[in-house]
Formats: sequence, structure tokens, C-alpha cells
Amino acid sequence: MLNDLFWIVPVCAIIALLFARIFFKGMMKESEGTDTMKRIAGHVRKGAMAYLRQQYRVVALVFLVLCALFAWMAYGPGLQNPWVWFAFLTGGFFSGLAGYIGMKTATYASARTANAARRSLNDGLKVAFRSGAVMGLVVVGLALLDISLWWLLLDYFVEEATETEKAIVITTTMLTFGMGASTQALFARVGGGIFTKAADVGADLVGKVEAGIPEDDPRNPATIADNVGDNVGDVAGMGADLYESYCGSILATAALGAAAFRMEPDAQFNAILAPMLIAAFGVILSLLGIFLVKTKEGASQQQLLRALDRGINVSSLLIVGASFLVIHLLGLSYWICGSVIVGLVTGIIIGKATEYYTSHAYKPTQDIAKSSETGPATVIIKGIGTGMISTAIPVLTIVAGIILSFLFAAEFSFANMSMGLYGVGIAAVGMLSTLGITLATDAYGPIADNAGGNAEMSQLGEEVRHRTDALDALGNTTAATGKGFAIGSAALTGLALIASYIEEIKIGLLRMGEEVLKIGDNVVRTADATLTDFMNYYDVTLMNPKVLSGIFIGSMMAFVFCGLTMNAVGRAAQKMVNEVRRQFREIKGIMTGEGEPDYAKCVEISTKGAQHEMVFPSLLAIIIPVVMGLIFGVSGVIGLLAGGLGTGFVLAIFMANSGGAWDNAKKYIEEGNLGGKGSDNHKATVIGDTVGDPFKDTSGPSLNILIKLMSMVAIVMAGVTCAFSLL
Repeated sequence: MLNDLFWIVPVCAIIALLFARIFFKGMMKESEGTDTMKRIAGHVRKGAMAYLRQQYRVVALVFLVLCALFAWMAYGPGLQNPWVWFAFLTGGFFSGLAGYIGMKTATYASARTANAARRSLNDGLKVAFRSGAVMGLVVVGLALLDISLWWLLLDYFVEEATETEKAIVITTTMLTFGMGASTQALFARVGGGIFTKAADVGADLVGKVEAGIPEDDPRNPATIADNVGDNVGDVAGMGADLYESYCGSILATAALGAAAFRMEPDAQFNAILAPMLIAAFGVILSLLGIFLVKTKEGASQQQLLRALDRGINVSSLLIVGASFLVIHLLGLSYWICGSVIVGLVTGIIIGKATEYYTSHAYKPTQDIAKSSETGPATVIIKGIGTGMISTAIPVLTIVAGIILSFLFAAEFSFANMSMGLYGVGIAAVGMLSTLGITLATDAYGPIADNAGGNAEMSQLGEEVRHRTDALDALGNTTAATGKGFAIGSAALTGLALIASYIEEIKIGLLRMGEEVLKIGDNVVRTADATLTDFMNYYDVTLMNPKVLSGIFIGSMMAFVFCGLTMNAVGRAAQKMVNEVRRQFREIKGIMTGEGEPDYAKCVEISTKGAQHEMVFPSLLAIIIPVVMGLIFGVSGVIGLLAGGLGTGFVLAIFMANSGGAWDNAKKYIEEGNLGGKGSDNHKATVIGDTVGDPFKDTSGPSLNILIKLMSMVAIVMAGVTCAFSLL
């Protein structure tokens, strides 16, 4: 089934990993600076690694239980593909590995970035961005390598009557390792988000508001935990998150391609290979974009943003040409290139809309800052209102993206459902094709933030702190943009996964021996049934109460999940606030600099809080699709996924943008506007920022994983849903 073009995919994966190593080695050659800088970086690195080891112990236990369940389902009642348990395990392993490597790089890079900023703004930007690029390249490299190895393994072992059937079985089997990646990503996002925001809220409320000291002042007991949290939440969590988005989009599109071209054996493998090749070319073009990112001394926020945009935009423009080349080499319809372009443009528009609503260079965030003149209540009201309004452009953009990508691939006909959905999948691949550089801009953010903290705690001087503040403010914007981008890609990927779920249902029915479907007065062979046939067979219409029930429960899940994670942050933050207050009260000499705070105790509180609180929300996301399938069957599950996708997407955009806007409103005042640091206006925006912290760094980003994880669980449990349902 393989052809020579397939080998481009693993070769590009290896190139990505090689350059990730080169950038890592280059960063490690930089000096960490003074002994104080080294000591502070060591505290952060030790705390981050200790947390991650503890998190992986909990996740490993969950994975062992689920693997045992999948193995029993496969080898016992035969409801599961025998490869699923192993695919699930490898997906989780590579997702966790991507996050671990990215976080390790970030903890070594922060002090080096601060030290490079002592020389110039451009040197600081270069070290931070190249270190962030390690994360981007590791994610795409490991993902493409994992996909390539799995294809080779299954191509060798899977035996079916025809090559066409074999391709469908392989692609649907490969989808299941996405559940492992999604499960690991959710634990990383939820756990890391709870850790970082508990520390951040404690540091801000007691340090900034009550004690009146700077955010990263070494006298603040929670400051090390805050810096550790930036790494475990925004680096390890984001890496695992986008690893599963990247894999999910490629694998879902491959499965849809296998189904859409099942009547054309010669074209089928090419349709499967197309998303992999587009992603492979994206690796090379991301590398080119990374080398284009540089700036000049004294650059403004707009100039710094343009420096990053230059790399992203060049990569995005060139991937358009690369997609035409891929489609030409594979002999597919050139209209599919239109879907790729739609995906790219959709991602760019969502990113720009997020930038507009969250950067303090623009009016919405400046207006939030100005509302601080009447206190924290109006800051919060204004931020919530801005976040709600900010959902309009991303939602309209996604709607246009879905329609246009569908029509391009289906050659402007709504009748060809299979090809249209393949187009939606390929649009998601297009959006994520340059992930190597777009993720670099995201991972850059916490590195710059930690660099600023190191500069403050090491008392490096006003000029250096000004440079790190500029890099940090840019990082807040890129982090917000990255979250919008991740959520947008989740919407397209989630839709492709729902379509892939039907293909898995087909295989589940065939495994049970259901060779024909009776649809009204017609009888259709299960193997030949189309997506429309399955919609009719399971009565997936808005008049079906099972579908409506699923939509309501899916929508509810988005809010319940956010409520659980927000309350988890609140409980952990309360403990942190009480601990910081205790230390200020009981440890003599903290405020004068004669006594040293107990940083380790604050790290311990965040770690315990995160480990305890992350389990229930994460398991709920796994259990609900299974329960829905057992009670309401296939139609109920499709309703659940549709409700979760629609509500989860809008809610995630709202939370990410409002949180980002509150954060940058605070930064706007800290730059000397409206009274500057320590003013009543500043304290009001600090309150707004603490409300926004769990919005943008815990609940919001976790929602895009929830959307995809529920779909992945539904796909993996499709055999059980086919065999058992009460209604």
C-alpha cells in the first residue's frame, strides 16, 4: 500500500527533532548569568520537575486501568480492536514526552533569556523564541514519527479481504491512539492549570495588593511556585494539548479520506497520505519562519508582534504553494487545496481577532484598564463583556471555514457528504500545518515571563527589567493568540472526529456480524453504507429526543467542567493565600530582606492541590460519553458531541479572551499608564487579573481538550455502544 512519497513524512519528522536538538544545544551554550540567577532558576527547575514526576505517577495509574479495560474488551467479548490498548498507551506516552521535553527546555531557558536581555532586546527575544521553537518542533516531530511508525506497523500486521478495507481498518485503528494523547493532555492541562493559578492568585492577592510589593519580588513566598506554574501549565500542558490536536486532525482526515475514496482504490491511499504530507512540508516551512524572527533594540510592542508575525506569515504563505505541490503529486483534485487555504486563513483570522481583544496595544484592553478608575467591579464587568463580544469573530470565522472547506472539497455540492467532511478535516490540517512555529510563539510566552521573574528577583537593573517586561507583555499576547488558535483548531478537528465516529460505528457493526442495515423499506450492505445512510438508520435528527438530550448534556458538560476546574483553583488558591499570609506574619525579616520565605511550602501546596483536584474533572470527561452510549445509543452520543463542540468552543473563546484582556490591562497600567504600579487603578486590575487567571489558563484551554477527548472516547467505545444501549 505504501509509495515513495510516504517516506517524506518520517524524514521531515526526524529533521524537526534534529533542529529541536540544535536549538536546545544552542540555548544551553548561553550563560545563566549571576549566581543569584542560577540559584533562582534551579529552584524553579526543581519544583517543575518534582511536580511533573508526581503528575505522571497519577496519570500512569489511570492509563494502566484503562489499558486493562481495553485489553479485556478486545480479547474477551471481542468488542474492541486488539491494537487499541497499545495505541492508547503510545499516544499518551508521546504526548507526555512532548510536554516533558518542552518544559525541561523552558526551565533551562528562562535565566538564559534574562541574561541575554542584559546585552540587547534582540538577544533576549532570540534565546526565548528559539527555546520555544524546541517545543514546537518536538511536538510536530514526535507526532509525525508516531504516525509513520504506526502506519508501518499496522500495514504489516493488519490483514483484510481487500486493500480498500485494510486502509479503513488501519486509519480507524490509528485514531484510537488519539484518545491516549487526549487523556494525557487533559490531565496536563487541568493539573498544570490548577497548579499555576493557585500560585499566581496567592502571589498577586497577598503580594501585590496586600503587601504592595512587585509580582516577582523575592520577598513573596509564592513567587517560585508562580514561576514553576508557568512551566507546568503553559508549557507542558500546551505541548500535550497541541500534540493531540495535531495528531487528531491528521488521523481524522486520513480516516475520512479512506472512507471518501473507498470506491477508488488507486486514489484511496493518496487521500490518506495527503494530510500527512501537508504536515510534513509544514515542518520545513516552520523552520524557515523560525529563522526569520528577529527585532531591533528599543522595539515597541507593535514591532515585536510584527517580528513574530513575519515568521508565521511567511510559513503560512509558503504552505499554500506546498499544498498545491502535494495535491499535484498525489493526483487529487486541486479543489482540495482550497480547503487547506481556508484552514490557514481561518487560523490567521482567529489569531488576529484574539490579538485585537487581548493585546494592550488595542482599544478593548485599554478600555478595561480605564474602567479601573471606578474600582475592581467595573474592571470585571468590562472584562466579561469584552470576552463575550470577542466570541463573534471566531465563531463567524469557523462557520465560514466549515462551509467553504466543505464546498471546496465537494466541488461546490452539499450532496457529496464524504468529500465535504474530508475537506473540513484537511482544513484543520491546514490550520495546524505550521504548528512548528505557531507553537513556538506560544511556548515563548512562559519563558519570557519566567525571564522577567528572574530579572526582578535577581535585581538586574531597570534597563534589563524594561526589556524583559517588553518580552513578557509580548508573551501574554502570543499566549492568548495561541489559546485562540488551539481552540479554533479543536472546533474543526472535533467536527472531523464526529464524522470519523460513524466510520468506527460501521466497523463495530461489522465486527458484531451486522452485515446489512434495514433503513425504512430499503436494505443496505453495512460495508457500503454512506454517512447519510447511518444518519437515517440511527435517526440522527433534531426531532429525535435522544439527539436533543445528548445536545443538552454536551452543552452542560462544558459548563460543569469549567465550574469544577474554577472551584478547584479557588480551593487551592485559598490555601495558598493563607500560607503566604502566615509566612509574612510568622517569618521575621521577610519584608526587610533579612529573612528568606519558605518557597518549597508554597510549591508543595500547589502540587498537592493540583494532584487532588485534577482527577475528577478528567475522569468525568471519559465516563460521560460511555454512559451516554450505554443509555441513549449512537444518536445520543452524536448529540452529546455536537452539543459539547458548539458550546465548548464558544465558552472557551470567551474565557481565554476575557482572561487575556484582564492580564494585559494590568500590564498596560504597569507600564506607567493611569497611575502605574501601586496605584488604586493597578490594584483594581490585579483583582481583574486574578479572576481571569483560571479563565485563561485552566478552564478555557482545558475545554478544547474536553471537546476532542469526548469524541475520542466515543470512537474507542463505539463497539460497546453498538452492542449495548438501553434506549
